[in-house]
Amino acid sequence: MSNKTIYLNDYRAPAYWIERTDLYVDLRDGQTKVSSRLSMHVNPDADRDERQQLQLHGRELALESVELDGQPLNEDDYELDDEYLTLPVGRLLGDLENDELCFDLTIVTLIEPEKNTSLEGLYRSSGMYCTQCEAEGFRKITYYLDRPDVMSEFFTSIEADADRYPVMLSNGNKIEDKQLDNGRRLVRWHDPFKKPAYLFALVAGDLECVEDRFLTMSGREILLQIFVEAKDLDKCQHAMDSLKHSMRWDEEVYGREYDLDIFMIVAVDDFNMGAMENKGLNIFNTSCVLAKAETTTDAGFQRVEGVVAHEYFHNWSGNRVTCRDWFQLSLKEGFTVFRDAQFSSDMGSETVKRVEDVSLLRSAQFVEDGGPLAHAVRPDSFIEISNFYTLTIYEKGAEIVRMLHTLLGADTFRKGSDLYFDRHDGQAVTVEDFVAAMADASGRDFTQFMNWYRQAGTPELTLSEEYDDQAREYHVTIEQYCRPTSESDEKAPYHIPLNVCLWGEAGALAIRLKDQAPDVETADNTQAIIELREQRTELCFVDVPERPVLSFLRGFSAPVKVHFERDNDQLLRLVRSESDGFARWDACQQLLLNAIAALETVAANETEEQAQICEPIAEAFVELLQDETADPAMIALMLTLPSLTYLIELRDNVDLDKLDRAREILRIAIANRCFSTLWRLYQSYDHGVAYQPEAEQIAMRSLKNTALAYLMLAVDQGDEQENRTLILDACEAQYRYANNMTDQLAALQALLNADCAAERANMALGAFYEQWQSETLVMNLWLQVQAVRRSGNALAHVRDLKNHPAYDNNNPNKIRSLIGAFCGQNLMAFHASNSQGEASSEAYEFLAGEVLSLDRRNPQIAARLLVPLTRWHKFNGERQALMKSALQSIANRKELSKDVRELVEKSL
Repeated sequence: MSNKTIYLNDYRAPAYWIERTDLYVDLRDGQTKVSSRLSMHVNPDADRDERQQLQLHGRELALESVELDGQPLNEDDYELDDEYLTLPVGRLLGDLENDELCFDLTIVTLIEPEKNTSLEGLYRSSGMYCTQCEAEGFRKITYYLDRPDVMSEFFTSIEADADRYPVMLSNGNKIEDKQLDNGRRLVRWHDPFKKPAYLFALVAGDLECVEDRFLTMSGREILLQIFVEAKDLDKCQHAMDSLKHSMRWDEEVYGREYDLDIFMIVAVDDFNMGAMENKGLNIFNTSCVLAKAETTTDAGFQRVEGVVAHEYFHNWSGNRVTCRDWFQLSLKEGFTVFRDAQFSSDMGSETVKRVEDVSLLRSAQFVEDGGPLAHAVRPDSFIEISNFYTLTIYEKGAEIVRMLHTLLGADTFRKGSDLYFDRHDGQAVTVEDFVAAMADASGRDFTQFMNWYRQAGTPELTLSEEYDDQAREYHVTIEQYCRPTSESDEKAPYHIPLNVCLWGEAGALAIRLKDQAPDVETADNTQAIIELREQRTELCFVDVPERPVLSFLRGFSAPVKVHFERDNDQLLRLVRSESDGFARWDACQQLLLNAIAALETVAANETEEQAQICEPIAEAFVELLQDETADPAMIALMLTLPSLTYLIELRDNVDLDKLDRAREILRIAIANRCFSTLWRLYQSYDHGVAYQPEAEQIAMRSLKNTALAYLMLAVDQGDEQENRTLILDACEAQYRYANNMTDQLAALQALLNADCAAERANMALGAFYEQWQSETLVMNLWLQVQAVRRSGNALAHVRDLKNHPAYDNNNPNKIRSLIGAFCGQNLMAFHASNSQGEASSEAYEFLAGEVLSLDRRNPQIAARLLVPLTRWHKFNGERQALMKSALQSIANRKELSKDVRELVEKSL
């Protein structure tokens, strides 16, 4: 397989288009036959030389026959290799000057879905046939122009055993269904909307269906169907409700109505991704569609709602208007992530959703931006496109769209999106086309804004301030800088929207800027959107009656890092006063970050100095917990310390043991100081309330279980036997009598992470398995809580779990739940020291072995699994060397997939 680098600048439209695709898929055990008839025509913009040959993509196919306009071709008429079927169209047809040249190409291939462990193309999972064609899976089904700018009308015929495969689905509307001889059946589907091959889908299996209907804003009735295994029929209602809410929301907020007569979702357990937006037939990982109170956590319910919305919204932002090439991937993904975030905010808590998204960005995407795998949102090159389904494409891409929304305002942004959809319906386009629609709708110039798409890395803002009490002027200087990345050492300045507010003793102060420029849009007299365009910006706020506390980046108005020193008193004012939920949380996080940084410099035995650092934070948390007007979800978020992953991201040459110790000292101090308040809060909760996955209940459960985790930490570190017994009994009671998975799992995790509860924890683990062993998704949670457990023998336990009946080394969900969770989330165990206190390579070698083993079966999952090793640059010298050695052991494998080799070589 070629490891050739693909470059954006080399893009050329194909010499031929495919007007219509007729597929006949004959599903049989052992070998499936795929017949395709492609109605093709010349691209009139292609010159004679480009028209000479037609090169079709194909991989792992057995070619049976080729016909051109009904005439069979022999082996001398074409060239065949591991990746292409090349036809000398010029020699075979000879009419290359004709701009209306058209012809039919019929190709018959044989494939073996049962052996397809990569889960790309057509494969069989648990007796069910299904497809995954994004990004380049269709070429594993038949020879084709497998590129997103080739859009074709599809007619798909599926033939299979009628009894074994009563459900046979494809894109579009069903146009034929008939019985054949010998117990077989034929079902035919037609998708009238032209689409690229990556949106093709096919499913055949013994499935049950949940149905509902939706009436569109124009009065059309749409049939909604969710197909699952019979045992999962009772877990579909939340997904169905989420789908209907998504359809209504997209009509109301974006004016987008669904276009087909039927919308189908199929749940598949073996699936590399979360879900796939295939036109009219979305294929979902079971974890993203099945939900029930007893088996699904609040986070699981929210994930189902968000993913269902995301894939539905793709019908317009991705399907009706798609990508010209894979360099434009964020055109559809970034825009759609932004849309699903808007939806989730409207369905639940806007602040909680914003904090969750920013936490992911800071702890994971910023890490990506700052490491060897950094790439632009619209990259210049790639070797394997699967490696670019990254947080940069999705989450940072969404933040770029959010900035446009901030700069334009909701109404003008809607005009821009309407123009984009209307202008490009049925086309494959670029990010320039999207930004141009926003510019044309608003009359604004976004030339500089395109730097967000072109440049890799996270911009950093350094702020300094000065208050002149005589002139009543407040001066702020902002400098922007972006560190070098592989694509560029020098970065052009970014166009950055900065949402700011000034806080005084009594509340927000009126904002007036000296020589206010057109680039400053004042939303009201107490906040402003300031647009940074230069490397250095100087602001002068006038008529400021007192020294203010500057709240900047409210709502996280741009994906940047900020360097701005503020003392605890300033931060506490924001914690107590800020009306912007994100800014309030962020000030609390900065308090915690400052405390952890201070604790890192204090010796382990300096308990008095540690207490002086922790006490102001703990006291503020007591006050926060006693605020009966505060949103419980916000309190839970503010009580949650920055993750170890994020703390590592903020540092270079990390001493992990010292950093973890500092974080734990602060956690324990908060737990001890807030103990009585947390216990009263926990007792006040109605533990028997009937479960609903609604925002108010989710908020209460979040705060209750945050309190439980702190209470368990306090008794685990304390000496009072009475308190210990009291809290352990409460935790065990919550585990035993919980009426929902959120509470049961939270109690199990709390038991697992308390040394004093070891015996109870092991009993609970066994009971949990006995209770839920028949529920696959719950077993994923069971594996995950053990993988992330703070334990001195965590790796040994993970090795044991690999041989447990609950684990399947070919199932992506199982791999992510056990191996991925251990290596990516249990950082102290993954980077564990040996008995002599020296850095150990054991976990790194374990991960390298897993990647090499998996690479032979499923390269996509193998590549995603190795990411923790690519972050070697953050650690001190000894750990760096060991992690790089593990990466080198992978690189030394001669037969390595493109997916893994590209990441390893970039990382080294």
